[in-house]
Amino acid sequence: MISVIIPLYNKEQQIADTLASVLKQSFKDFEIVIVDDGSTDRSVEKAFSVRDARIRLVRQENAGVSAARNRGVEESRFDLVAFLDADDCWKPDYLQTQYELSRKYPQCDVFACNYEFVHADGSIHPTIIRKLPFEGQDGILDNYFEVASCSHPPICSISIMVRKTILQQIEGFPLDIRSGEDLLTWAKLACTSQIAYSKTVGAEFHVAGYALSDVPKRLPDPNNQVGLELQKLLKDRPISGLSRYISHWYKMRASIYMRLGMRNACICEIFRALYYDFSNYKLYIYSILILVPKCLRHKILSKL
Repeated sequence: MISVIIPLYNKEQQIADTLASVLKQSFKDFEIVIVDDGSTDRSVEKAFSVRDARIRLVRQENAGVSAARNRGVEESRFDLVAFLDADDCWKPDYLQTQYELSRKYPQCDVFACNYEFVHADGSIHPTIIRKLPFEGQDGILDNYFEVASCSHPPICSISIMVRKTILQQIEGFPLDIRSGEDLLTWAKLACTSQIAYSKTVGAEFHVAGYALSDVPKRLPDPNNQVGLELQKLLKDRPISGLSRYISHWYKMRASIYMRLGMRNACICEIFRALYYDFSNYKLYIYSILILVPKCLRHKILSKL
């Protein structure tokens, strides 16, 4: 009934726990498609150590997470596909929650639920999701861009289930983008499909480097392909909230440059963000922080 797609690349320490969280699901009618993206450690061996007839392993040369997810979609047997990264986990009722959403809201093609952050020290932090357009436990998320512009992402790569046909209509995950490819995919889905959303926390997202006081692991894509594609979406589909979401995207890029002390790049991203939403108040804070000494900036960021 549901195809679970797990892209795998060098996660030998985590993959067994990830698979265990799927096999413990209260909803049992699923298959697991693991796509090994050219791992060079013992990830495949660890995956093979988990015995279950519902698990299939597909191997390919390293081509990136988007290619691995797309391959998993191609190999999937069911119309409903759910994604889980190889170092994250689901709570036992996750698939049941998603399946119930698909039954309750058959007009929708995208189904998502809430998630929580698990940090390296084991601490757990809830997401902050603002401006949901419904009062109950679940409903139609018809203002995706408005919510995504003022919250943690309402959709992430481990909290979404999609109808395979709809994902294929938008040509899956973009292959030429290494950072933010999932955000662009969710944006395209939000422009073409209705989204059913549950406030139930069903997934555990293991994070590092996301706090303002953390040192980013990598620079933003210098070509800014995600930003350019979002701008095309805005031109073709002037959906409410999309302009503000583009500003939010540039603000995220500015945040990375600010934390790295890259003043000129940060200021450029701030101006781009202000072009799409001059009321984005955090940008004015960033423009001040980028001018203060690094040691003082780090102290301030650790307090925010």
